Amino acid sequence: MRSFFKNVLANIVAIVLLCAVFFVFFIMMLVFSSMGNDKAVSVKNNSVLTINLKTNIIDSPTEEEVGLFNISDKSKSVLLYDVLEAIKKAKTDDNIKGISIEADDLHAGMTQIDDIRNAIEDFKKSGKFVYAYGNAVSQSAYYLGSVADQYYLNPSGMIELKGLATEVAFFKDFADKYGIGIEVIRHGKFKSAVEPFLRNDISPENKEQLSTLLNDIWSSTSTKMAVSRKMDTAQFKTVVDSLYGMIPELGLKYKLADKLIQKTEYDQMIKSKLSLKEKDKLNKVSLAGYISSYADEDKSGEKVAVLYASGGINNGDGYNDIFSERYVKYIKELQDDEKVKAVVFRINSPGGSANASDEILFELQQLKKKKPLVVSFGDYAASGGYYIAMAADKIYSEPNTLTGSIGVFGVIPYYKDLANKNGIRSDIVATNANSQYYSALNGVTPYGVNLITRSVEGTYKRFVHFVTQNRKQTFEQIDSVGGGRVWSGVRAKQIGLVDELGTLNDAVKFAAQKAGLKSYHVSSYPKRMTPFEQIFKDLNEEDISARIIKNKIGKANYEILQQITDEKLKSEVKMEMPYQIKIN
Repeated sequence: MRSFFKNVLANIVAIVLLCAVFFVFFIMMLVFSSMGNDKAVSVKNNSVLTINLKTNIIDSPTEEEVGLFNISDKSKSVLLYDVLEAIKKAKTDDNIKGISIEADDLHAGMTQIDDIRNAIEDFKKSGKFVYAYGNAVSQSAYYLGSVADQYYLNPSGMIELKGLATEVAFFKDFADKYGIGIEVIRHGKFKSAVEPFLRNDISPENKEQLSTLLNDIWSSTSTKMAVSRKMDTAQFKTVVDSLYGMIPELGLKYKLADKLIQKTEYDQMIKSKLSLKEKDKLNKVSLAGYISSYADEDKSGEKVAVLYASGGINNGDGYNDIFSERYVKYIKELQDDEKVKAVVFRINSPGGSANASDEILFELQQLKKKKPLVVSFGDYAASGGYYIAMAADKIYSEPNTLTGSIGVFGVIPYYKDLANKNGIRSDIVATNANSQYYSALNGVTPYGVNLITRSVEGTYKRFVHFVTQNRKQTFEQIDSVGGGRVWSGVRAKQIGLVDELGTLNDAVKFAAQKAGLKSYHVSSYPKRMTPFEQIFKDLNEEDISARIIKNKIGKANYEILQQITDEKLKSEVKMEMPYQIKIN
C-alpha cells in the first residue's frame, strides 16, 4: 500500500512539474513572439514608406491590446503623433522616395485620418510620389487614399463610398413588453443618451443635432476627396449618391480610380518609377518599421509631455480607458518631474463617470499652477471628456472632433413588473426612511427620484461653472450651447467652446512656446506596456472572461453589452456622450 501511495505521489509531482515547465515554455514563446517584430529597421536607398492593413493607428498607448487572446494578431500599433513625425521625417529623408497607401480598411479615427492626410499633403511638396492601391476599400481608407497622386483599384475591386448615416436603436417597447422599468433623470434637451429608453423614434432636438453634426463632418471630408480627385462637389455628390464606387468600371469612369490593375502590376509600376531592374527587390518600409529606425535617437534634456486620455472615464484603477485613480497618479508624476516643462493633455473620450471626471479635473488644475497645460482633442471630447479639459491654458480641437455635450444624466433600471409576472415578490425591512431608496425589484422611491434629480442638476451647474471660468463666458451663454448638445470642432470654435482648430503637433508647439523652450523632445504618457506586461495583465478571471467575449462578439458590440451589464457604469451620475460616429 505504501508503494502505491509513493507511486501516486510521484505521478502527481511529475504532472505538476510538467505543467509548470509547459507553462513557463508557453509564456516564453508568447513573449518572444510578441517581441520578434520590434527589431530596428535599416532604411535602404530607394525605399517606399507604406501604409498598409497591418498599420493600426492609435491615439493613446492604452488603446494597444496585446495579450493571450490576440498574440497572433500581426497588426502593429503606432501612435498618431509618431505617424505624423514619421511622414514629416520621410519628406526630407533621401532614402524614402515616396509613399504607398495600401489599406482596404483603416484602423484609425476620423480626426486621425485628417491629420495623416494633411501630413501626406505636406509630404507631396517635396516632389516625391504618393500612390494608393485598393481591393475592397472602406470609406475611411478611401478618404485617406484619395490624397494620392494616383489611385489604383483591383479590376474586381470596389470602393464603398456612400456618405454618413447614423442609426439609433430604441428599447422602450421592449422594456414595456417584458416589464423592465427605467427611471431616467437628465439635464439638457439634447442629452439623447437616454432617448432609447423614453421614446420609439428620434426626438426633433436629437435629429437636429445629428443632422448638423453629420453634415458638418461630411461637408469637410467630401470636399477634400472631391478636390483631390479633381471633381466639382455636385459631380462628387452624384457619384456618392449612386454608389458608383461599388462597380470597378464605374469607379474608373467617374474618376474615383485612375486605373484598374492587379497588385503585382502596381508593385511593378512603382519599381519602374524607381528605375529598378526586374531582379531588384522593391523595398517597402512600414510605418512601424520606419519609426523604429530612428526611435533610439537621443532624447535627453527638457521635455514636453503628452498625456493621453483615451476611452471612457471610470472610477478606480485600470490601464485601458481612463481610470481616475491611475490618472491622478500620472498627473502628479508629471507635476513633480522637473524635466517636464509643459504638458499637452490629449483627450479622446466620450465621457463617463461625473465623479471620476471631477477628480481628474482637480488634479489638472493643480498641475496648471506649476507648468503650462495645453489640451488637444482627438475624435471625441464630449461630456466628461470636455469637462476634464477645463483646466487648460489653451484648447485645440480638430475640425471633425465631436465636442461639447455639456449635460448630465442618470439611468436606473428596475424589474418589478418582470418579477411580478414570474411570481417574484419582495418585502423590505429597514432601519431608516430611505435605507432602500432603490431596489432592482421595486425601483426608486419618490424621494430617491427627487434626490437623484437634485444630484443631476447640481452636477450640471458645477459642469457649466467650470466651463464659464475656462471659456470666459456667462452661465447663460454656456447653457444656451450646452443642454447635452454635441458640436463639430468647427462649430465649437465658432461658439467659443475651443480656442483653435489644430492638430496634436500644433498643441505641442504652443506648449513648448509657452514654456519658453527652444530645444526639447516629446515624451508620451502613460508609458507603453512591455509585451510581457501586456500578456500578464490578462491573467485574472474577470479580464480573461471579458476578453473572450470581446474577441467573440467584437469591440463595438462588447461596448454595448458593457453599458447594459456593468454595475459600475450604472450606479452613478454620468457625463457621457450618447453615441460614437465612425467613417467606415
